[in-house]
Amino acid sequence: MSKATRTSVALIALVGALSIGAIVQAGGAFRQSAVGGVSIDAVGVVRTADPGVRAKYLAEIRKTFGKVPAGAAAPVEIRKISLKRLHEAVAAHIKSGGAGHLPDEVRYLAGLQRIEFVLVYPEQNDIVIAGPAEGWRLDDAGNVVGLTTGRPVLHLDDLLVALRSVHSARTEGITCSIDPTAEGYRKLNTLLESQRAQPGPRNLVALERAMKTAFGPQQITVTGVPSTSHYARVLVAADYRMKRLAMKLEPSPVKGLPSYLDLAKRQGASSNPRWWLACDYEPIARSEDGLAFEIRGSGVKAFTEDEFVDDGKAKGTGKTSPAAQQWADTFSEKYEELSTAEVIFGELRNIMDVSVVAALIEHHRLADKAGLSVPLFYEQQSDLAVQSWNAPKTVAPQCSFLKTRKGWMVTASGGVQVESWQVASKTEVAPMADVHQSATPAGKSWWWN
Repeated sequence: MSKATRTSVALIALVGALSIGAIVQAGGAFRQSAVGGVSIDAVGVVRTADPGVRAKYLAEIRKTFGKVPAGAAAPVEIRKISLKRLHEAVAAHIKSGGAGHLPDEVRYLAGLQRIEFVLVYPEQNDIVIAGPAEGWRLDDAGNVVGLTTGRPVLHLDDLLVALRSVHSARTEGITCSIDPTAEGYRKLNTLLESQRAQPGPRNLVALERAMKTAFGPQQITVTGVPSTSHYARVLVAADYRMKRLAMKLEPSPVKGLPSYLDLAKRQGASSNPRWWLACDYEPIARSEDGLAFEIRGSGVKAFTEDEFVDDGKAKGTGKTSPAAQQWADTFSEKYEELSTAEVIFGELRNIMDVSVVAALIEHHRLADKAGLSVPLFYEQQSDLAVQSWNAPKTVAPQCSFLKTRKGWMVTASGGVQVESWQVASKTEVAPMADVHQSATPAGKSWWWN
C-alpha cells in the first residue's frame, strides 16, 4: 500500500437505496415506473425519483392491480404450484393473445413467499414447488407484498431468469459488483494529498463536495443474468441498501442493528471493510428416492473483508476487523426481521431461492426424472418474454467520514454472490414421504393449498 493511500481520507461511497418498484401495464407492454426512491434513465444513470412522478405512477399501478383470487388471500404454511400446469396456463393465455397481460395471480406465483420444497411426480410428468404464501397487495413503495406479513412475494419473471440462466450460474456465476473506478481513486487521492499539504482546519462540507466530484460515478457490473431484468435490479438494490445501513446513511429499520460507523467509533476501528451478501443454506434434505427435496436455511448472509487501495484498485487483505465482522454477523442474525422491514432484502432471498431451485432441477436432472417439458420457461426466445428495463450502469456516490487514530477510513465496494450450484450440490438423506404424498397434484388448478 502506498503512503498516499495510507494517509488518504477514507471515503464511504454509497448510493441511495434502489428499492424495487412495481410495474405499470400500458399499451400492451410493461414499463418500469419511477417508484421505490430511484429512477434509471436510458443510459443507465441512477437518480433519485421525483416524488410527484412516483406518486403518479403508483396511482396508475393501483388502477390496474388485480384482485386476489378466492382462496388465495389467507396465509398458509404450504401452497403448492405445479410447474406443468402453470406452463399450460401461461401457454393458454398466450394463445388467446395475452402474452403481455399475464394475470397478477400468475405474475406473482399465487402469492408464494419462499420456496421450501421441490417435489417430483413422474406419474404426472410434473414438478411441484411449495412454500408459505398468502394474498398480495401493493405497498406505498411499489413493492408487491403479503397482505398480512408484508413480506415480498415471488415473481414469475425472476423464476424465468433463474431457469434460463441456470448454466451461466454454474460457468460464469451470478454476481453484482458496484465499484469505484481506478481513475476515480487516483483523482481522489490527488485531491486529498493537496488538502493534506494545506495548513489550518479543513472545511469538511466543502471537502465532501470536492471528493464526490473527484471520485466520480461508480460502475455497476452484473454477471450471469440479464442486467435489464428485475432480478438484476434486486441484486443492485440489496447491495446498496445494506451499505447505507452500515454507513449510517439511513437509520436501521430493526432494533439491535447498530451502524458499522457506531461500532467502529466505539472499538477504535481503523480498517477499510468491504461487505457482500451471499447464499446461506443448510444442506438440502433429499428423500431416498430422489423425488423430494427441502430447501433449508435463512437464505442470505453478510460477509466482510478488509481492503486496501493500491494504484487505484481495491484489494482484499484476507483479514477481517472485529467491528466489521460484528456488524456482518448482526446483520445476518437480523435478516429475517430485515426481510420484512426492508422489502428488498426479502426480494434478494426470493431470487436466491429460485436460483437454487433452478440449479437443483438441473443438477439432479429432475425434469428428466419427471418427464417434464416446459419450453416457455426455459427458452430465451420463447413467446413468454422477460420484462426488460433500463439497466443500472453507474451511480453517483454519497459520502460519510470517519476519523480514526491512523487517519480516515475508506470503503467503496461490495456486491452480491448467488452461489446456487454450490447449494444444490450439498444434500443429505431425510424422511420426506409424508410431504411428497401430501403435495401430489390433484384437481385442475395450477396452484392449491
